[in-house]
Amino acid sequence: MTEDIHIPRVQSIFTPSGEELVVIPRAEYDELVAGMADLDDDDVAGRIVAESLAAIEHGEDIALPEAVWDRLEARESPVRVLREFRSLTQKDLAEAAGISQSYLSEIERGAREGTLSTIKALAKALAVPLTVLTEDY
Repeated sequence: MTEDIHIPRVQSIFTPSGEELVVIPRAEYDELVAGMADLDDDDVAGRIVAESLAAIEHGEDIALPEAVWDRLEARESPVRVLREFRSLTQKDLAEAAGISQSYLSEIERGAREGTLSTIKALAKALAVPLTVLTEDY
């Protein structure tokens, strides 16, 4: 079993364009690289899969097809994308979330943002973590 890698001294700096860079001492970088060399690709892939499955089990993440993620990254309405993925009509989703169909339509079109309680109800009805509806992709 591989030992967890610990980097105690990390510094973040930001470029003029806002990109965050992480800086660590050279000796710790060399130690990190040496530790990574000991891992084989199957171990790394296995760890990533196990962590993802645990996050999904705890409701912190969700497994969605790549086409859905592509639409979210293209900045389509996450409520609409997930409603369509779940094969729900606006009427069905609105009823499940306890809101009117017209309110849901406004949220999907971006005409209204929706209150936190409404977005939570939509996330629950769509069976996704709240962050899936609130994060910028």
